[in-house]
Amino acid sequence: MELDLEKLRHLINKRAAEIEKSVAGTGYLPKTVIGVATFLLDNEGDIDLLTSKQQVTFERFLRPLL
Repeated sequence: MELDLEKLRHLINKRAAEIEKSVAGTGYLPKTVIGVATFLLDNEGDIDLLTSKQQVTFERFLRPLL
């Protein structure tokens, strides 16, 4: 999957409240999800570099918001 880095950047910079809402009650912290998003931005959206836990975080929280 090709990630739209601009959408990802917009998500963490302008729509952080949506991330907070999506993780509410799940045991995940918003900063964890934002950390995965930042890691993807730093690595040009290369999902293959994510650990298995980071991939779960991406699939569960970031992909639906993108």
